[in-house]
Amino acid sequence: MIVVGINAYHGDVSAVILRDGELIVAVEEERFRRIKHVAGFPRHSIAACLEMAGVAPREIDCFAISRNPRANMVRKVAFALTARPSASMVRDRLRHRRVVSDVAGTLAEMLGLEREAVSRRLRWVEHHPAHLASAFFMSPFEDAAVCAIDGFGDFVSTSSCLGHRARLEPLRKVYFPHSLGLLYLAMTQYLGFPKYGDEYKVMGLAPYGEPRYVHEIRKLIQLLPDGRFQLDLTYFRHWSEGAPMTWDDGEPTLGPVFTPKLEALLGPARQPGDPLEPRHEAIAASIQQVFEEAAFHVLHALYRRVRVPRLCLAGGCAMNSVANGKVRGRTPFEELYVQPAAGDNGTALGAALYVWHQVLGRPRQFVMEHAYWGPASGDADIRAALEADRDRLVALGAIPRVVEDEGELCAWTAAQLERGRVVGWFQGRMEWGARSLGNRSILADPRRGDMRDIINTKIKFRERFRPFAPSILEEALDEYFVDAVPDPFMIQVYAVRPAKRSVIPAVTHVDGSGRLQTVNRSANPRYWRLLRAFADLTGVPVLLNTSFNESEPIVRQPSEALDCFLRTQMDVLVIENFIVEKTHAGPVSPVLAVQHPGRS
Repeated sequence: MIVVGINAYHGDVSAVILRDGELIVAVEEERFRRIKHVAGFPRHSIAACLEMAGVAPREIDCFAISRNPRANMVRKVAFALTARPSASMVRDRLRHRRVVSDVAGTLAEMLGLEREAVSRRLRWVEHHPAHLASAFFMSPFEDAAVCAIDGFGDFVSTSSCLGHRARLEPLRKVYFPHSLGLLYLAMTQYLGFPKYGDEYKVMGLAPYGEPRYVHEIRKLIQLLPDGRFQLDLTYFRHWSEGAPMTWDDGEPTLGPVFTPKLEALLGPARQPGDPLEPRHEAIAASIQQVFEEAAFHVLHALYRRVRVPRLCLAGGCAMNSVANGKVRGRTPFEELYVQPAAGDNGTALGAALYVWHQVLGRPRQFVMEHAYWGPASGDADIRAALEADRDRLVALGAIPRVVEDEGELCAWTAAQLERGRVVGWFQGRMEWGARSLGNRSILADPRRGDMRDIINTKIKFRERFRPFAPSILEEALDEYFVDAVPDPFMIQVYAVRPAKRSVIPAVTHVDGSGRLQTVNRSANPRYWRLLRAFADLTGVPVLLNTSFNESEPIVRQPSEALDCFLRTQMDVLVIENFIVEKTHAGPVSPVLAVQHPGRS
C-alpha cells in the first residue's frame, strides 16, 4: 500500500512516501525551489518522491495532508465571537482556508488524475496529531510520552499524548492565541531577526549573554497548574490585529507579532543590520531561559500524568537543541527521541504515519535511525555539472579527478582537512530535515581556533557569532562530551568535557557546549570512514560539520554543490568519487599555530 504524506500551504512544505508502512523517500520543497522554508504546494517534492519510489500516480492508495481546515471549529468560532479579531485577519484566514481546501484539485491537475479519484483517497490529518505521529511512530520506543510544541497549527500550539505500540491516546492541548513558539518568535523579531525560521539565531546568540532580563520576560507568560500556560496578550498582536502572513507560494513571511508594550518593557527593538550589543545578547540569554522554564513546566506535568520515562518531541520548538540537551537533566524523562524533521516539514511524514497506524490500525515495523531519505546523484550527473562549469574550473586550475578506492579517498580528504583546508563533501542520499549530516556537508578541522571565523566570513557569509557543530565517531562520544547520548540527527546540545575544549575549539561554543552528531558505521559508512581516517591522522575523532550552502537551502544536486564551491573560498570539493581542488585561488586559508594533541 502506497501512502503519500504532504505538508502544503504552510512553511517548510514537503512530501514523503510510505510503502506498506516503511519510509521510502522524504524530501523538502526548498531543496528544489532554492528558497529557504518555501511555502505553497510541494509539487517538486511529490514528483521526486514518486520518481524515486517508482510509483505511478494511479498506484497511490492514500494522500495524507497534514492540515484539517475543519479542526477545532467550535474553538475558532468562540474565539472570533469573544476576541473580535480585525476584519483583515478574518479575511486572510478565510482566503487561505479556501486555497487549502482545494488541495484535491491541485493534486488532480498535477498528477493527471480525476479530481473525484483524488478526493476519495484524501485524508485530512490535523496539524498537531501529525506532529505527534512523526515523533512517536518512527521512534524506537514501544510506549512513550509524546509532546508537540510549536507556533500554531489548526488553532493548537501545544499538545501531548501517550503513545503505545501503534496508537496515540490524546491528553492535553493548548489553543490559540497562547503559544511558546509565538513567545520565542516575538523575541526573535524584537532582536532584529525578522525572517521566517530565524529563531535558531537567537539560540546561537544566547550563550554570549547573561540572562539579566529574565524577570522582565517572565511578564510575557504565566505558568498555570497541570502544565498549562497563557501569554499576557497585551504584548502580542497576532490574536487581535493579526500578523500579515504569506503561505501560498514562495518565501513565507510573517509580520511583527509584538506590540509597542514590549519595547516599553525592554527598550527599543533592534533593527536588522544594527550592531549586536551586550543588551541584545542578554535578552537572547533571557528568552532562552524563560522558554526552557516554560517547556520543562509542560514536560514535568506530562510525566506526572503518564509516568513513562521515555519522551518523543516534535514541533518547531523541538528544534531548540539547547533545551533538548537538558531534558534528561531537568525533567524526570530518561530517554529522548527527536526525529530530524521535527518542524513543519515533518508533518508530511506524521500525516502518512497517522493514517497508516491510527486510521488503518496497522502495526509498527520501522524505526528511523538515519536521515538519508532524499535523492542521490550518479556519475552522469556529476560529469554533466563539471562539463557545464568547465570555464570556471579552468580559471581556478581545478582539474577534476576520480579516486575509485574509498579508503584512499577518505585518507586523502583527511589529509587535506589536517592541512587546514575547507572541504565540500557530497555523497549518497540527501538528508531529511534541517541538518547536514555528512552527505551534504562543509567540513573542516575542529582543532583550529580560527576556523569558525574563516568559514563564517569567507564561505557562509553570515553572523560571526553563529556556531558550528561537531561530528564525532559514536564510539568516542563519552571521551569528548559530558552525560551525552548518541544523537545521529544533531538535535541535542551537550557540554564538551573541559579537558577537550581546547582540543576542538572550532566546534566548542562560548559556553563550553556543542551540538553534536554521532556517526555510526552502519548508518553512514563512508562518513564514518572519513572520521576514522582523520582520527588516525590527528588523534581527534571529530570534524567540524556545517551545511553545504551559502545563503540558500542545502545543496541537492552536483551542479549546486559545484556552484557553491566555486563562488566561495572552499578549498576542496569531494563529490562522490570525484575530487576538485583549487590551485589558482591564492594560498590555502592561513593556518594559525595550534597545539596538536597527541594520538589517542
